[in-house]
Amino acid sequence: MTVLEQPGSYRPTPPPAWRPRTDPAPLLPDAEPYRLLGTDAAAGLDTGLLRRMYGQLVRGRRYNTQATALTRQGRLAVYPSSTGQEACEVAAALALEDRDWLFPSYRDTLAAVARGLDPVQALTLLRGDWHTGYDPHEHRVAPLCTPLATQLPHAVGLAHAARLKGDDVVALAMVGDGGTSEGDFHEALNFAAVWQAPVVFLVQNNGFAISVPLAKQTAAPSLAHKAVGYGMPGRLVDGNDVAAVHQVLTEAVRRARAGAGPTLVEAVTYRIDAHTNADDATRYRTDAEVETWRAHDPVDLLERELTGRKLLDEDGIQRERDAAEAMAADLRERMNQDPALDPMDLFTHVYAERTDQLREQAAMLRAELDAAGDTTPGPQEGAQR
Repeated sequence: MTVLEQPGSYRPTPPPAWRPRTDPAPLLPDAEPYRLLGTDAAAGLDTGLLRRMYGQLVRGRRYNTQATALTRQGRLAVYPSSTGQEACEVAAALALEDRDWLFPSYRDTLAAVARGLDPVQALTLLRGDWHTGYDPHEHRVAPLCTPLATQLPHAVGLAHAARLKGDDVVALAMVGDGGTSEGDFHEALNFAAVWQAPVVFLVQNNGFAISVPLAKQTAAPSLAHKAVGYGMPGRLVDGNDVAAVHQVLTEAVRRARAGAGPTLVEAVTYRIDAHTNADDATRYRTDAEVETWRAHDPVDLLERELTGRKLLDEDGIQRERDAAEAMAADLRERMNQDPALDPMDLFTHVYAERTDQLREQAAMLRAELDAAGDTTPGPQEGAQR
């Protein structure tokens, strides 16, 4: 029995320091996902931006179907499709300035492409050809992250470092609902809030962490509500409404850049395709459920808005589809070319200066290649020996 449990013991009132450091009310998300398309508020949206987003959505859908086909043909080892989630991908890319950084997960190749990355380079990692497939610093796109949520602390670190240097930079980190069950998610949000780091967290809640539904991951009212516990605003948005997602993310980016700290955005969407080509989604969800979400397709939602307001006609729709087909044909042609790979690239861009262990491993591989008759040195082998 402790002192406080003894009958008649003194029970002091907690000092004022226990009280909430911030008022939780402004941090709470809306009761329902925020929407714009199909509402009166849509009339005030930038029509040029809507047309641009429509083109990106159409190409994004075709990109997903083409990459999935390449997987079936053996040209990709794996492809996590974002079909049904294109609005989140496109909005995330377009909400950022050139100087900002995008931190994608393995499913966010489309966001990287929408930000300007070559579609072939975006798929190089999933093909197993090279480390990342592109220069992250050149494109301000961090490497596609396969381990769940490990990109989130990296985003916070970059954003915090940029602020310390005086750089006007915001980091936007993308993660799935399954990633919110990882410790990295907690650590990233906690550090971001304490440091008031200029970072935006976008959770694409597509309903499942592979086969595990959201209800078996959390008992929270929504994932956006988790923001309150860290002391940052939570926003809940319709993830298939590209205009709404873009507006919410743009506001969060602007807020972060102004020094007001991080925001957690939950975009409610749905993964139409299986988790990857190795997944059988019929084992944990019904066709009827998928068809219900097809009726809320992000491409169709924006197309109906544009055609209903006479901002898009059949010729305009066909032009975007033709552009998407041209992109898919170019992707298909270049992905069907066998790449010239150098095994010594395994040791390129690992460290600025090789460790003793890496030098030893590189020498062993070089000896094996020489014995096999391959005498071509790696592009930076000599410089890093």
